[in-house]
Order: sequence, then C-alpha cells, then structure tokens
Amino acid sequence: MNARTKSPIGVEKSNGNVFADLGFPHPEQELLKARLTLEIYRIIRKRGLTQTEAGKILGIKQPHVSALMRNRAGSFSVERLMDFLTALGQDVEISVKPARGRQGEVSLVA
Repeated sequence: MNARTKSPIGVEKSNGNVFADLGFPHPEQELLKARLTLEIYRIIRKRGLTQTEAGKILGIKQPHVSALMRNRAGSFSVERLMDFLTALGQDVEISVKPARGRQGEVSLVA
C-alpha cells in the first residue's frame, strides 16, 4: 500500500475462466468465443489486412471487424467465428472425448 492508497486492493485467485469468475451465464462458451476471436485477430494482424479487406473476406462490414479486433465477439456465435476462421484459410477441428470429471469442458487448441 503506497501513500496514495487509502485501503489495500483485494485480489482473488481465478479458477482459470474469467467469465466464470465474473458470473457470466455461459462462461465456457464465452471463453471459447474469446479464444476464437483472438485467433481471428492474430491472423488478420499477421496478414496485414485492413479492416475493410478483412470484412470482405469474412463477409461482414468494417464496423463488425472493428468489434472483433477489440475482442467484442458477443454478437457472433461460436459457429460464426469458426466460419470466419475457415474463410481466413484455417482448418477448424472439433474433437469429442470422455471427460476427466463428472462434467466435460470446452477448450481450444491452436
């Protein structure tokens, strides 16, 4: 605590999913969407595409690309984000296997 701070700042250990920590209704889906969006962002940046160019490839308008680039994928479904990845020349693979615990989880391996 420094001279300007009046009270200590509380810190809470995450369970690994910030969306669950914040009480989002479908935290696994939100985390997956965030990870897919990050992959889209990385590909667009790596290729040096403008938002307008990326929009033409993805079939969406520039303001929607802008939202994606700021990790605002809330209006896009997981399926639509996977469509964007395939439009960008990526293969998307879905794998189903027995869960380690009582309940399964969704993950992304890039």
